[in-house]
Amino acid sequence: MNKPERIDAATEETMLAMGRRARAAAHALSLAAPEAKTAALRAAAKAMRDATATILAASEKDLAAARAAGRPAAFIDRLMLNEARIEGIAKGIEEIAELSDPVGTVLAEWARPNGLRFQRVRVPLGVIGIIFESRPNVTADAGALALKAGNAAILRAGSESLHSSLAIHAALVSGLKSAGLPEAAIQLVPTPDRAAVGHMLAGLEGCIDVIVPRGGKSLVERVQKEARVPVFAHLEGLCHTYVDKDADLDMAVSIVVNAKMRRTGVCGATETVLIDKAAPAQFLPALVKALIEAGCEVRGDATAQGADARVIAASDADWATEYLDAVVAMKMVDGVGGAIDHIARYGTQHTDAIVTANAETAERFLREADSAIVLHNASTQFADGGEFGFGGEIGIATGKLHARGPVGVEQLTSFKYVVRGNGQIRPT
Repeated sequence: MNKPERIDAATEETMLAMGRRARAAAHALSLAAPEAKTAALRAAAKAMRDATATILAASEKDLAAARAAGRPAAFIDRLMLNEARIEGIAKGIEEIAELSDPVGTVLAEWARPNGLRFQRVRVPLGVIGIIFESRPNVTADAGALALKAGNAAILRAGSESLHSSLAIHAALVSGLKSAGLPEAAIQLVPTPDRAAVGHMLAGLEGCIDVIVPRGGKSLVERVQKEARVPVFAHLEGLCHTYVDKDADLDMAVSIVVNAKMRRTGVCGATETVLIDKAAPAQFLPALVKALIEAGCEVRGDATAQGADARVIAASDADWATEYLDAVVAMKMVDGVGGAIDHIARYGTQHTDAIVTANAETAERFLREADSAIVLHNASTQFADGGEFGFGGEIGIATGKLHARGPVGVEQLTSFKYVVRGNGQIRPT
């Protein structure tokens, strides 16, 4: 069990004050002109580029502490910022800036026989709390997406990325100020005190409308267990790639290696490769060889072990493990039905893919695999809001209420009904 967090009156007051400021900012943002939000984001992107040296210096402090603590390579990779990544963050903000403003969009409209006219109209959610760990880029992605959707954001970075996140946050605030929007529209918790998380999960006396956790299993479990406000989250990204007997082998090898090895520490990385028992004999050894030569450890069933002596015997636990590392589980299954059954048993409804040239088989997989994202002939690493054209994402949601899959600008809105009449009253 986790040790109870100490009660710190100063932290409590800091968090409650942030909540009150965010609520006031959310009201102002809900009325802000689209042009003001766009201008703020463009200015923030410029400020980000101008502050590259400052952000890199802050990042080095975080990296030095992580290395001294013996953090694994995948953790260091998630934490690391360089000039190319900072430029990517700035471009992401600019892409979000150019998205259509969702606030005020009429989703549906109709009239009733009594003359009442109805509209369903997009509105912001309000105040979004984002709790994240070792990904400083989330500071920019989450803040920019929340702003574009007319929401205020309270960001809580983990202690391991606090220096980087503070430097990025300063650029976002610069953008807000230049556009005349309230600085409290995007706030970053200034303390690593873990008690701050507890205050956010409690809702800051009604000031937070939704929580989004971005981090490891222990963080997400805690948020889902303790939160007193709605949560957009996924617990694990146990993603699968199924190679069908009718797949093109060269395509399958390319997709599988990319899905596993492009970046092993992201939630869209494939963790289990499923192969059709009826696939041609060369499929299995070719896939194993390609993965091992790419630097991946393969843990497989008896058939996979028989195809290559370098394959390590898989245990039952491997089918349910999110490695987030250069390790993959491999298993033979009885066709697309066997793949769907395996995913239903072990998957986490995150992202799953099929590689096949058979359109009918592909459609069955896309229809029956009950995941937030399903792909045909494409890498699971496309599980990213930027790749969906969302400009970025605040997270991946695997639940089925309100938001599912990449949570972008539209998913950060709700709606209200606007009803117009000319004196109608309801009969008694």
